[in-house]
Amino acid sequence: MTRIVQAIFAVVALVLPQSVAADPALNDLAARTELRPFESLTLTDQQFLTGDKNGKGVTLAGELRLPRAASGRLPAVILVHGSGGTGSREEFWAKYFNEMGIASFVIDSFSGRGLVDVNPDQAQLGRLNMVLDTYRAYDVLITHPRIDPARIVPMGFSRGGQGVLAASFTRFQQTWHPKGIEFTAYIPLYAECSMPIIGDAEVSAVPIRQFHGAADDYVPVAPCRPYFERLRAAGKDAKLTEFPDAHHVFDNPLAPKTPTVLKGAQSMRACKLKEEPRGIIINAETGQPFTYKDPCVQIDPHISYNEAAAISTREAVKGLLQAVFRLQ
Repeated sequence: MTRIVQAIFAVVALVLPQSVAADPALNDLAARTELRPFESLTLTDQQFLTGDKNGKGVTLAGELRLPRAASGRLPAVILVHGSGGTGSREEFWAKYFNEMGIASFVIDSFSGRGLVDVNPDQAQLGRLNMVLDTYRAYDVLITHPRIDPARIVPMGFSRGGQGVLAASFTRFQQTWHPKGIEFTAYIPLYAECSMPIIGDAEVSAVPIRQFHGAADDYVPVAPCRPYFERLRAAGKDAKLTEFPDAHHVFDNPLAPKTPTVLKGAQSMRACKLKEEPRGIIINAETGQPFTYKDPCVQIDPHISYNEAAAISTREAVKGLLQAVFRLQ
């Protein structure tokens, strides 16, 4: 009997550490999660730019995570994914914000539209749809009893970063959200700046903080430098932070640790675009409306995680949110 009991304890001793290791960390657990549907439209970029509201209606959804040990009305960050859809990056940031006592709202702009990944075919969805999705997500949060409507910030990545950056344009706010948008700040990561929009220097007065890798060959940072200079010259609170040797998705801890080709992904890194005339995005080199069949569209950009850049970004974002959300 003694040998049997000893054997049982030996098995338990082997299994217990594995079970404990497999349990999620308590800091990863939200106090409450809610799936919140909301209505949006699927639009061409021309429809969006001209204010044509005759797009196809679509029901999207977002996951709202409320942090533990938090009471009263909470600040919130809307997380807007990139061309690959929602994944580990958005989950990581959601948990990071929860640990700060901030609610997170990860919106999914793809599933309701029948999309999974537009990296290899960006023409599947107009690039400006995520601006409207961000506005509609804002409408969800400002009516939520646990969210402080005066403390909401959108944060986006790549295509979603472009959506967040463009959501700051007063032209778009007046067209698509005439009731007014009062985000506390805007945080785009590696957002596209090579598509100048008419009136793109007329942005919200709140902080705009973009983070970008200098080695990014998916969405190069070069066009963002003169754009942010224009914003600062116009008296806007805008700042572009670059990290040397950082590639696309540098903040995603589950991305490859060394630069890796994202096979078949389309990049506009060689394209020079602009809105001209109003409502039409043209290839500046040809003067013709831009399409993803233009020769300037290239493929096979690189992605990788960069720990130093990721940590610096997290610290900067934390400091910004502590300031604008007035956190202790």
